[in-house]
Amino acid sequence: MRNRNTPLILRGVSALFLSAAIILTIVSLVGYSRERNSYPAGMTIAGVQVGGVDPQTASQRVLQVYSSPVEIQYAGSNILITPSLVGFQPNMDSMLAAADLTRTGASFWGGFWNYLWNRSPAAADIPLDSSLSEERLRAYLQNEIAVRYDTPPSPAQPIPGTVNFTPGIPGQTLDIDRAVTLIEDALRSPTNRTVALTSARTAAARPTLANLEILLKQVIQLSGFDGVLGLYMLDLQTGQEIHFAQDNGQPLSVQPDVAFTASSVAKIPIMASYFSQFGADALNQQTIDSMIDMIRCSDNLASDKFMSKLDEGRGPLIVTEKMQVLGLQNTFMAGYFCSDANPCPPLASFNTPANQRTDITTYPDIMNQTTPSDIGMLLEDMYQCAETGGGALVAVFPGKINQQICQQMIEILVQDKLGALLQAGVPEGTRIAHKHGWTPAYFQGPTINVSDAAIVYSPGGNYIIVVFIYHPVEIIWDTMSNPLFAQLSQAVYNYFNVPTQ
Repeated sequence: MRNRNTPLILRGVSALFLSAAIILTIVSLVGYSRERNSYPAGMTIAGVQVGGVDPQTASQRVLQVYSSPVEIQYAGSNILITPSLVGFQPNMDSMLAAADLTRTGASFWGGFWNYLWNRSPAAADIPLDSSLSEERLRAYLQNEIAVRYDTPPSPAQPIPGTVNFTPGIPGQTLDIDRAVTLIEDALRSPTNRTVALTSARTAAARPTLANLEILLKQVIQLSGFDGVLGLYMLDLQTGQEIHFAQDNGQPLSVQPDVAFTASSVAKIPIMASYFSQFGADALNQQTIDSMIDMIRCSDNLASDKFMSKLDEGRGPLIVTEKMQVLGLQNTFMAGYFCSDANPCPPLASFNTPANQRTDITTYPDIMNQTTPSDIGMLLEDMYQCAETGGGALVAVFPGKINQQICQQMIEILVQDKLGALLQAGVPEGTRIAHKHGWTPAYFQGPTINVSDAAIVYSPGGNYIIVVFIYHPVEIIWDTMSNPLFAQLSQAVYNYFNVPTQ
């Protein structure tokens, strides 16, 4: 017999299951909603794990990481940098907005379905969004790190009483550009927040020109020279110069410069004048050989021949005119050299700013005169022309003087292999283009004028040095002029080639 209560029981059971399903669904919905209010498992913001936490907690976690100091290691010290001190700031609003979009942007019911089946959402990583003031970071590195921890180079210093310098000591300088890059990377990393900064080795500075000038004057003082001395030195890299004159150790003005007998140093202007008139036509072996004789052997006969070719009767005056066009107002040739046995009369007389001084005189020869600075500037013109093809010689004598001719003139000056005076003060093998001179010539009386003018090519830099000395009684070669010139030359060479530790 069929039980009439069966449908009723089935309906009760169905209602029970339906109620349970509804309750479970509601519970699941509540759980899913709560979970959805937090960030999904596996999510990171700026590399910081924020899965399962709410936005406020996530923000605190990220800020805690990126507010922690960055440790930098430099010069044996560990230094902590607070990120805010250098203008670093995470942009939490934009990162949380991006995280919220990932958290709530997907379909609610699709996410609920995955929740019911215990399917974890795909891990998401919100990249770091931050700002940094590079200007503040650079200022911090310069003012707080470099100033405190850098080791400045120690420049070489002259050794009193000698022509030498103490070696300079290199320094250590923070590589700020590299440091900025490394610290920026550390500030933007949640884990790698330690940086080892690099430094650049800075070469020891050369002594100042003022120190070199003091040293040169000490050399003169220790030599005991009591006559008139003029010195001109030019750094061919920087254009800086030393220019001074003394009379028995007392300083003389060099405005205008002191006039000296040019003697054989005048053969430098003669050579320049000849090439400025004949240009490339003078670049033949016969002319070059004669020029070498004029410079290396100080051949006065060759000098007179070259001036005669400029103008049979006015050759020396042509040299003077050419020097004046170059702006060398204190340099002139008033006549030919001829010889002491057969002197030539002057062709003209010249008043120059240098020989019209009333405070000092070296009783310069009325036939040829110059100053240390005039000869120095002429050598500078040759050097610039030889190196670059430009300069005053090319500008004043266009179409005649060119780079090849200037290189040839310097090569001719290199052939002066005296081995004494300025050349004695540089290491053997040093390239030195120079011309020496003294009066009277041929040792027919006491020497009262000695001069040497040179371009020196050295590993530490090229330079010009010109020295003229005069004594009214006599200049002793072995004990006065040669040692003095050599020591002055050596001091300048050492200045340009100071050793470093």
